[in-house]
Formats: sequence, structure tokens, C-alpha cells
Amino acid sequence: MAASEPGASKALGEESLAPQKTRIMGRTSYFLAWFGGCVSIGTFAMGSSVVGTLNLIQATLAIAIGCFVIGIALAINGAAGYKYGIPFMVQARSAFGFAGTRLPGLVRAVPAVVWYGFQSWIGAGALNMVSATLFGFDNLVFYFITFQFLQIGLSVMGFQGIKWLENIGSAFILASLTYMFYATVQRYGDELSASLLTMEGSWGMPFWGATMLFLGIYSTMMLNVSDYSREHKHGTGPGILTTIYAMSILPCTLFMGLIGYMVSEATGTADPIQVFANAVDNTPLLMTTLLFIAFAQVTTNVLNNVVPPTYVLMDVFKLKFSTSTVIVGLLAFATFPWKLVQPDSAAGLQLFVQTYSAFLGPIFAILVVDYYLIRRRTLDLGKLYDENGPYQGVNKAALVATAVGIVAALSFSAVSWYASLVPAGLTYYLLMKHWAPCQRFRQ
Repeated sequence: MAASEPGASKALGEESLAPQKTRIMGRTSYFLAWFGGCVSIGTFAMGSSVVGTLNLIQATLAIAIGCFVIGIALAINGAAGYKYGIPFMVQARSAFGFAGTRLPGLVRAVPAVVWYGFQSWIGAGALNMVSATLFGFDNLVFYFITFQFLQIGLSVMGFQGIKWLENIGSAFILASLTYMFYATVQRYGDELSASLLTMEGSWGMPFWGATMLFLGIYSTMMLNVSDYSREHKHGTGPGILTTIYAMSILPCTLFMGLIGYMVSEATGTADPIQVFANAVDNTPLLMTTLLFIAFAQVTTNVLNNVVPPTYVLMDVFKLKFSTSTVIVGLLAFATFPWKLVQPDSAAGLQLFVQTYSAFLGPIFAILVVDYYLIRRRTLDLGKLYDENGPYQGVNKAALVATAVGIVAALSFSAVSWYASLVPAGLTYYLLMKHWAPCQRFRQ
């Protein structure tokens, strides 16, 4: 097992798929990295999507439950990366095989690139509004291209750059979120109180579906959490890790989700730029808010949406970290994010989250079952890095189990991630124990 090196550091952009020997994040730094990296404007859209279905109390509980489940899931699936210092694409080899990891890699990379493009467009829109207000220069395309290349430059620095970006930016993010929530309540509070608190809402399937929507935004990170946990220094138990994950994600998710929920109820719009332009009357405060939106997209993208597809490209095409981050940044241009911020985007993003969660849930279940029940939390790193060893090729059991989980998820699309877990995990366990073609993968 690769050990931490106390007091050690690594150069900017010095990332590889090899077991991590130099870990750069302690508990506080790791907490702040997750806090700063989880200010997703997608959460705003998810809050907008439950308007008319849940009342304010139900929406708040749905977000809290989703974050609690996220914390547990991250701690469980991140254990392998934390213990052995391996990234997600290496961790997945024991369950899917060297060639088979391309499936979970692709499933993880596509949503990341889409969110990357979407959030970059939002950030560029915020910068454009600042420019148009202060300087009279209004050119969204220019700011989108400039903003994207800025993020590419930051991403090339790797986790050393991510650490300082997230840690330094967390205080600004918390202060801005608190202010935006206050401004929203001040502006729309009177008209919201009657409808949001008194409406009956639902405690049934729509409520649990809402918990999955907020959970679903992070279901991608649940899959590749080892990419981050391998950077955290040893000495933190699973209980504290669960708390770090849940409590770092909860404040941002709660603020953004409820802001989106309340403002969309009051105004009927899901475009966060227009929402805050309407909610804030004071120009300096509006500029600060818009700059926060732009900054939050950077902190979220470089942690959540750059690293996963970058490691996938490194694994599949044997590229360097810096080369892969540039390619991922360029791919984000091709997601047509301007289509995702249309007035009806909240419903489309809701469907998008439900759909990709149907694919992510089964893979998560398979990774957990493989590590805890098949491997008994013991991995042979030599075999995981041996392309001609027992894990070469594709593990058919993982593919079959993934398919079973996807069918179950799509059959209950409102709670697709939840619905996929038991069918996928149980199928994988039984096949690994009793199906002859999986014999060599049991090593």
C-alpha cells in the first residue's frame, strides 16, 4: 500500500494513475475542497424542478436526506482509493477488467463534460452581465470562450492547484451564498410564504424522487470518489469521512436548491443569471453576486467535471494529465450549453439526471460489492496494474449486472439510482460466486 509522506508536496500537474504516494490534503483542506467544489448551478435547476410538487419543508428535507445518503456513499466507495491511493479507473479494473473499465469510464465522463459546458456557460453569462453593466461591453460568446480557456489553464495545474483554489475560495462562497439566500427571501418572501408553506405537497414517490434528484447531481462523484480520496492523508476513520462529505456538501446544496426552488416559484424562471439580476437591486451587490456565480463554476468544474474524464482519457489513450485536461476542456464546447439554459431547461436537466443516474447506480453497487464482499477490502495492486494478469479483458459478470441494474432503474425512473442498487449488486455477487466464466476475476 502506498503510504503518505508527511510534509511532502508534489509539483503542479504531477498526476498519474499510479498509487498515490504524496497526499496533500488534511481533514480541513479536504473538507474545504469538497465545500468549494459542490456549488453546482445544476442544484439550482433541480430546486426549480420540484416547484409545485413539494412544499418548503418537504424540499428542505429532500435536500438534507439526499446529502446524508451522498455522504455515506462517498465514504463507502472512496475507501479503496483512500486505503490504496488508486484512482477510480484502476479501482474499477477488479470488477470490470482492463478493457471493461471503458464502460464505467464513459458513463462517468459524459455527464461530467455536459455539466462542464453547462456551468461554464452560466459562469460566462455572469461575467458578461458584469461587463455589460459596468463597461457596456456585451459579448457572451467572447466571455464563454475566454472563461473556458481560463478553466483549462487552471485544470492543468492538477490537484495542487485545485487544493488552493477550493480552500481560498470557500469563505467567499459561503458569504455569497448566505447573502443570496437572504436577498431572495427579502425580495420574494411575502409572496412565497403563503404558497410554499401552506401547500400540501407530497410525502410519497415525488418526495423520494426529489431526494434522488439532489443526490443524482453527485451520483457521478460517488462513482469516482477514489480520484479525490487518494489525495487525503491517512488517519481519518469512516465515520469522520462520512461527516466530512455530508457536511461539506449540505450547506451549498441546501442554499442553492432552496434559492432555485423559491425564486422559480415566484418568477417562473430557471435562469440563475436573470433570477439574481431581478432579486438584487443594489448594483455593487449584484456585481459581487454575479462574480460569485462565475467563481463557483470554476471551483466546481475543476474538481468535479475535469478530473474524472481526464483520468478516463489517461487510462484509455495513455495520455498525459495536462494533455487530457485540455481535450476535456475543448470537448465542453461541443455540449451546446446555451440550449440547457432555456426556460424549459429545468425539466430537461431533471430528465438528464434521472437518466444518467440509471447507469451510475448499478456501477456504484458493483464497485461496492466487489470491494467489500468479493475482495474483502483487500486488493492486489500488482494485478490491478498488470494488463496481462487475471483482470485483462472484460468481466462479463459486471456487464450483466450493469444491464440488470439499468433495467430496474429505468422501470422506476423517478428513483432510478435507488432502484438499481440491489438488483445490480445482488446479480454481480451471485455471478461472481457461481458463474464459471468469472473464475479468473475472483482472484
